Amino acid sequence: MIKKNILLFLILSILTLFLSFLLKYFLEINELISISLAEQFSKEQLQEVTSYNNKAEKLIYIFTPLFLFVKVSIIAAIIDAGCFFFGKEIKYKKLFTIVVKAEFIFLLVIVFKIVWFCFFQINYTLQDLQYFYPLSALNIVGYQGLESWFIYPFQVLNLFEVAYWFILAYLIGKEINDTTDKGFLIVASSYGVGLLIWVVGAMFLTLNMS
Repeated sequence: MIKKNILLFLILSILTLFLSFLLKYFLEINELISISLAEQFSKEQLQEVTSYNNKAEKLIYIFTPLFLFVKVSIIAAIIDAGCFFFGKEIKYKKLFTIVVKAEFIFLLVIVFKIVWFCFFQINYTLQDLQYFYPLSALNIVGYQGLESWFIYPFQVLNLFEVAYWFILAYLIGKEINDTTDKGFLIVASSYGVGLLIWVVGAMFLTLNMS
C-alpha cells in the first residue's frame, strides 16, 4: 500500500509539474508578466523583478510536490474524521490513495486552460489567465466588475470540483461496501465543510486586503 501511494503521488506530482510547464510555455506567461510589469517599473527595476521571478519560479517547481502532499494529507485526515462520524472505518493509507486518485481530475483544468487559450481565446491578458477557470461559475458571470472577494468562490464553483466530490464518494462507498450516496454524505460532511470554511476564510482575507 505504501509503495502504491508513493507511486501514485509521484505520477500526480510529475504530471502536475509537466502540465504547469506546458501552460507557461504555450501561453507565454513570463512574457505577459514582463509586459504587465513594464507599465509599472523602469527597465532596471524590471530586470530585477524578472530575475526574482525566475528564482521564485524554480522554487515553485520544487515546492509543488510538497504542497500537493500537504493538501492530500489534510483532505484525507478530514475525510477520516467524517468516516468516524458515520461509524465507518477506512485506514488512513487507503484514504490517502483515494484522495490522490481523485486529485487527477484537476489535471484536466490545466489541459482545458491550455487548449482554450491556444485555440479559442487567442488574444488574452495576464488577468484573463489568472481568473479563467474552465467550466466554472466565474466564466459565466465574468470577472470584470465583480468584487475581488467574490472571484475565488465563483472559481471554486466548477464542474471539476463536482467531479472530484463524486470520485471521492464513489471510491469511499466502494471501500466501505456501501452506496455512493453514503460516500457522498461522508464527503459532504467532512471535505465539504472544510472547503466551505476555506472559501469563507479566503473571502475574508481578500476583503481585508482590498
